Amino acid sequence: MHADMDRDYFQLEQRYFPYGLQQAKGTTKPFLEDETDVVLPRPSKTLYRLYILAFLMILSASLFFDVPLIGNTRATIVGAKAGLIRRTDADDTPTRTEVKAKRSDSPTDVCNRWGHQSALVNGTIYVYGGHASQEQDQGTKNTWTNDFISMDVTKDFQISSPILKGLPQPSGPPAVANAYLWQSYDTLYLYGGEVSDTPRAYPQPYSLWAYDIPSGQWTEHSNPKTSAGNNSDDGNQPVQQASEGAGVSVPQLGRGYYFAGHLDAYNTPGWPLPIPRVYLKSMIEYTFPGFTNDGVQDLSGGKKAGSDGVWRNITQGGIQDTFAFTIRADSAVVYVPGFGDQGILLSLGGGTNMSFSQMNIIDVYDIATSSWYKQATSGKYPILRVNPCAVAASAPDGSSTNIYMYGGQNLNPYENQTQYDDMWILTVPSFTWVKVDTSGQSVPPARVGHTCNLYNGQIIVIGGYNTAGLGCDTGFYVFDATNLTWVNDFKSLSGGDPQSNPQNQQASQKKDPQGVAGSFGYQVPGAVQSVIGGGPTGGATVTKPAQSATAGPLVTGKPITYSVSGTYTITGANGAVVTETGSTSSTGAQSRKDSGPNIGAIVGGVLAGFFFILACYLGFCAWVYRRQLALYKNHVAMTQRAAAGNPSEKAAFLASGETTSKDSGSVSRAGKYSTPDQSSGVASGSGNSGNGRSSNLPPVPPIGNVNGVSMPVGGNSTANSSTEDLGRGMEPSFVGVLLNPRRSLRVINRD
Repeated sequence: MHADMDRDYFQLEQRYFPYGLQQAKGTTKPFLEDETDVVLPRPSKTLYRLYILAFLMILSASLFFDVPLIGNTRATIVGAKAGLIRRTDADDTPTRTEVKAKRSDSPTDVCNRWGHQSALVNGTIYVYGGHASQEQDQGTKNTWTNDFISMDVTKDFQISSPILKGLPQPSGPPAVANAYLWQSYDTLYLYGGEVSDTPRAYPQPYSLWAYDIPSGQWTEHSNPKTSAGNNSDDGNQPVQQASEGAGVSVPQLGRGYYFAGHLDAYNTPGWPLPIPRVYLKSMIEYTFPGFTNDGVQDLSGGKKAGSDGVWRNITQGGIQDTFAFTIRADSAVVYVPGFGDQGILLSLGGGTNMSFSQMNIIDVYDIATSSWYKQATSGKYPILRVNPCAVAASAPDGSSTNIYMYGGQNLNPYENQTQYDDMWILTVPSFTWVKVDTSGQSVPPARVGHTCNLYNGQIIVIGGYNTAGLGCDTGFYVFDATNLTWVNDFKSLSGGDPQSNPQNQQASQKKDPQGVAGSFGYQVPGAVQSVIGGGPTGGATVTKPAQSATAGPLVTGKPITYSVSGTYTITGANGAVVTETGSTSSTGAQSRKDSGPNIGAIVGGVLAGFFFILACYLGFCAWVYRRQLALYKNHVAMTQRAAAGNPSEKAAFLASGETTSKDSGSVSRAGKYSTPDQSSGVASGSGNSGNGRSSNLPPVPPIGNVNGVSMPVGGNSTANSSTEDLGRGMEPSFVGVLLNPRRSLRVINRD
């Protein structure tokens, strides 16, 4: 068998690369290194004219047929742009190849489409690859494509006539199915997938293909390798191309995830057909160019990913490497913000050919810690299945995120699979399952291999197949997520357009990158309200898992909530204007910590307390200063009155000169509190004694009220000093009050 395979590969090599693999990889015959040795004859006038004519012809060709001139490899704006433009910068590893793809437009009219990849960006759904049949009984033969189409969801349409546009089929990206399209607002990234089995195709070493939406250009990033990080491999390992895994984009973080899937002969070069496929439980993380990721060693310290992005293979996150964490393929993964620092991922369904993942217990991935946990659910849960589609819709106030899961299939018994047409809702954070009652509705045929996208609160289902035979299916269906009904018309809503609301978020959330995209116009259905409480705009009363969380961010984490006040008016999916009165009690606080103290809140509280105390102190000092200043002005006014009307009073307050004793003829310096009748060495009573006798007692300052002025009591106290300052004509200052408020307080209290 191995010899046969080696012969097959040799024949393929001879068929597609007759000049050897090195030339197929871009190595061409070298040019002459020294062209100066060639001697040309002197041209005649006729030859000159021929040279000029040849130059004009080359110039014309460069304009009309996109033939580059010497040294010019830029894309022109004229002509069909096709083929490869390889980067020659030797420092670029891994290699990038730009593809100017202007080939025939992809067909939009097909019989059936399934196993494709889709992504919604700015009101446009992009659909790439997968299977597309042209006839009803075609089966899977010759159905693998790299068709690339777009669907406009900013305008009303009927499911029988969606607004489709065939985009140019790229010449580089492979024809694959069961891959995933990550999106980063302006770029699509194609990861994974498997090549055709009928007829047999051989996978090539994996390259990431990026589609720049504004320019319409594909770029190849070849030879990608992993980087070491939290709970990952050791890094520097080639990125494998898994298929039938579950992908999810988290553009607000600048990352894409691809969970589990399998490896086999249709996605791994050199894998022999007799070797069974290997199912996975690892998760590939891709950090988009220009974004940070603290979980990767190469991006520590806030570094941004380069032009090739950064890969991490997460293999040991929490319970991921235990037997309780099962291998699987064909599950669905959705992103829910608000729990932990960066939100969580939920895995729904999936399995292998022999076993299935239960949905009474959900695997939860905490993005910030790169760890997996398990969370029990409540309520009747869905039948085991693989390959459903799922989307998340947020209540206007964010108190609940409701995950819609549609379709899928049971693989057993083999070659007699059963497809489903049911719709389920897992409401978070209560983690309660709600089965949608669609009885009496025009429900689309059961299906698998389809994709779902949410826009304006409506779920858009694209493609899918049924083993019972769908015939030629239109492949486009719309489910009203608010009214829980299948409808024939998609309604665009005013206010949800890409210009005013690029991510189509709830009106209360559109300024927050964490707001759930596609939820504009969505209201919590009555069937969900009956389980979690609240009303159409939110206000859920069940804010924790019905089955208590035992580990991870769900133990202490909370949803991000927003304030919805007054009236909340939207245009319903049926075209009617719906006005609701906001009755939610959400505070608008965003709780994103899963455990431990909230350092930001502590610091904010300390600062707030400090500034409050400072404000109180400044207010108190201002009050003391005003009182002391008023006291000072009163002293100055009384002094001026005394100076104008009574010399003795002037002496009492401002005495700084000398007095002469008439009896002794001696001269003495008057004290501060002396009067003309109180010379040094003479103690006088009230009034003049007139006897001229002197006393040996020391001078005693007056106590109490003297001439209407309050005199100090006691010795050299602070109050004395401050009052003396007033007497000296020293005006109080606010700075002095700030530095010594106690002294100033004593002054005004003494007054």
